Amino acid sequence: MTLALKTKLTGYEKGDIRDAVSYALTFTVAQSQQRFTYYENACLEFERQFNMNSDEFMRQFESGELGDDLVYFDWYAAKRGLDIWRERRDILTGVSV
Repeated sequence: MTLALKTKLTGYEKGDIRDAVSYALTFTVAQSQQRFTYYENACLEFERQFNMNSDEFMRQFESGELGDDLVYFDWYAAKRGLDIWRERRDILTGVSV
């Protein structure tokens, strides 16, 4: 897939615009990796604590098998964060300018 960059800026060279967008993309990729790693570590800690992987936890939590302990909501949020930031990181790392 190819995306086009449109701008109404004048007075800037195409290379300068490309460099600025590339810098922003590189920064965002690094930020998405940091967030992914944060949620990955949180999920790993829950997995060790409860001796269950996060996918199995989600299945049991969403089916109501685990109950409503607050720690499960924290794990749920961490797993959702992990999934969201994995997707964003994967998409962003596949983009080039």
